[in-house]
Amino acid sequence: MPFYHQLGSIPEKRHIQFRKPNGELYYEQLFGTVGFDGMYSNMYHVHRPTQVKEIKNQYSVAPKVVKANNMQSYRLYGFDVAPEKDYLESRKIVLTNSDCHITLAAPQNKTQDYFYKNTDSDELIFIHKGSGKLRTLLGNLDFSYGDYLLVPRGIIYKIDFDTEDNRLFIVESRRPIYTPKRYRNWFGQLLEHSPFCERDIRRPNELETHDQTGEFVIKVKKRDEIFDMVYATHPFDVVGYDGYNYPYAFSIHNFEPITGRIHQPPPVHQTFETDAFVVCSFVPRLYDYHPLSIPAPYNHSNIDSDEVLYYVDGDFMSRNDVKPGQISLHPAGIPHGPHPGAYERSIGKTETKELAVMVDTFKPLMVTEEALKVADEKYYQSWL
Repeated sequence: MPFYHQLGSIPEKRHIQFRKPNGELYYEQLFGTVGFDGMYSNMYHVHRPTQVKEIKNQYSVAPKVVKANNMQSYRLYGFDVAPEKDYLESRKIVLTNSDCHITLAAPQNKTQDYFYKNTDSDELIFIHKGSGKLRTLLGNLDFSYGDYLLVPRGIIYKIDFDTEDNRLFIVESRRPIYTPKRYRNWFGQLLEHSPFCERDIRRPNELETHDQTGEFVIKVKKRDEIFDMVYATHPFDVVGYDGYNYPYAFSIHNFEPITGRIHQPPPVHQTFETDAFVVCSFVPRLYDYHPLSIPAPYNHSNIDSDEVLYYVDGDFMSRNDVKPGQISLHPAGIPHGPHPGAYERSIGKTETKELAVMVDTFKPLMVTEEALKVADEKYYQSWL
């Protein structure tokens, strides 16, 4: 995020001595992205964060692609993905390309006896069902229904759920995820016309500091493989940090919709961006107020991007027979638009209660084996 945050104890300047009460040094770590050109934070550890005792296992979690070149529209029944007790095992990649994985998960428990770090990708975790606490080495965040959790690459974390009925929609991005440039001024501050502002961003406010030695398993993901790495000290031993690179939460319920007299294009719903895809939030809002307006979207050609829509709640006005937890995939290269009757049905309506998350990728998405397990193979014929 392009604004500064400080938590815990830090010295008055970077890269100088910072000592414990007993006179020993704390250990500084620069945590940055895009080499030395991106956002970064400086953190201070009780122990050296480099003490690897053993690498126990290495195994693949790469998705099994069954349609590498896809031109078929799909509907996926996301709630048909079976719950699993383990957090990482519950994550099922349904769509993928070289820039991102789109994943469904139904974990039943907190992260088990390990910590997790994704070294390749920022993770955007949307909470559809459930509540709990995201615990990280840079502080903790409480979460509930409708929250986006943005976990930058390299963050070590655990995730604890309050109940067993949890549903997550996850986007793993190999590009850094930012707020859209057009919403920010040249200082990085969110502008007046932005659909959200800094007050809506929840930053970590609870820092765990563990002074423990022993054996601590961190499951590290790199290039679609997991390495079980055993460290000699507890990874949550940070006494303080400051900077711009840290996890945060934003609720979809705090997204303020942009409306107009006639139908507004999808970019007005944009919430996050990378140089490879965008993420949009469709939220309850008033419809267009021109006397001859047609609130349903016009047919449009998907030439440059694949469109993925994850349905969260409410009655999505452009689709027939859509339920929470379903995903629609409309691939690039063919036009798509409202289902039969939706265009006409929308006329005269004054508001919508829909809630959905959209991901538009600039590279085509490949369909995986996990997607076909929950797919409606005839969805592409539903416009007849």
